[in-house]
Amino acid sequence: MTIPAQALRHEYLRHNKKFPHVWCPGCGNGIVMGALLRAISSLKMDKDEVVLASGIGCSGRMPTYLDFNTLHTTHGRALTFATGVKLVNPELNVVAIMGDGDATAIGGNHFIHAARRNLNLTAIIINNSIYGMTGGQYSPTTPFGSKTTTSVYGHIEQAFSIAELAVTAGASFVARATVYHADLIDRLIKQAITKQGFAVVEVISNCHVQYGRRNKLGGAVEMMTRFKEQSITVSQAAKMSPEELEERTTIGVLADREIPISTEEYKKVRTRAREMKEKV
Repeated sequence: MTIPAQALRHEYLRHNKKFPHVWCPGCGNGIVMGALLRAISSLKMDKDEVVLASGIGCSGRMPTYLDFNTLHTTHGRALTFATGVKLVNPELNVVAIMGDGDATAIGGNHFIHAARRNLNLTAIIINNSIYGMTGGQYSPTTPFGSKTTTSVYGHIEQAFSIAELAVTAGASFVARATVYHADLIDRLIKQAITKQGFAVVEVISNCHVQYGRRNKLGGAVEMMTRFKEQSITVSQAAKMSPEELEERTTIGVLADREIPISTEEYKKVRTRAREMKEKV
């Protein structure tokens, strides 16, 4: 069932705080925020049982606007705070919202090890290929040859794939969408929240102000149209050669597997320790 936008705004936004928002017109962050709200609403989750943590960056402002238990933390540390919350109260539904630089540059080690530990929480990473808020510097996902404020003659480093990194590091659930595919984001976030284990949803987004303008990619509409044209499903990608996959973005569920959850395994360790102590 589609939830009316007005009902979502009334239920989940902090109307008397920090509006109007700081995002540029056409920014994909609002699309992701709407998808998150629709997913939570369709799951009928109590707001007091949801925790949303963010780091620093454009996406870091999202907890300010939403009426959940929220944490606006330091740069790259959203997952560390989210981990602490989950360890203290495993019953809470914990979501970390991050940008590509926040999650995979200064927060890179935290991201890798959160996936390896397989804590039962959700990471949503908005990947716009640049540091949008702090001046347009290149990030770990900036494509080779792109122009940014710190690569005015073309970026000389290779980008890595956030979703593929998450799969390799051991996350239970990994998925990707673009901001053009808003309905798909809804479904993927819903799957991620209900998945037992560390779940990652990468959303490819546009930063037409900092990235698109410098690289002559047009405005928000043009960049989103390009997302539509370049995106292929997982099933389509499976039938294509590596050469055909170049310049393509695979969207959908990339990994969905059952892996032991660290907090559950820790409970077993505590039980074994008590049993051994009683025998002594």
